[in-house]
Amino acid sequence: MARRRNQSVWFVAALLLVSSACAQAEEGQVNTIREAIARIGSCWKPPLLSRANPIDITVIVSFNRSGEILGHPRITYESERATDNDRVAYRIAVMEALQRCSPMPFTESMAGAVAGRPFAVQFHTRKPPPQPIEKRAWLTPKIL
Repeated sequence: MARRRNQSVWFVAALLLVSSACAQAEEGQVNTIREAIARIGSCWKPPLLSRANPIDITVIVSFNRSGEILGHPRITYESERATDNDRVAYRIAVMEALQRCSPMPFTESMAGAVAGRPFAVQFHTRKPPPQPIEKRAWLTPKIL
């Protein structure tokens, strides 16, 4: 009887170990559209401000069931104030972000739901706030 109890304890321990390993694998997987867009956003590295002015850009991309990019991503929006150099720099940055994030680790249910469907992913790059002008009180004359 004690041997049977030890076997069941070991079985339960092994089952818990396997289930925790599966739960950890699930944590890294993408299960919603929001998670997919957040994952792509985490791969985004905008061009340096010395190379391009900040612009907003939107790309449409599709994935297959295994999470790889399907077809060619398409740029659908760029800020109107963008120069040709800005556009090229940001297009390269977008394609690099997509390459860094693919293949996307979809869960089984997510892979079936999104295979071949287009995602519109927006990349926003805001200008940094202007540097505050230092006030030099000791240089301004004061009349008492």
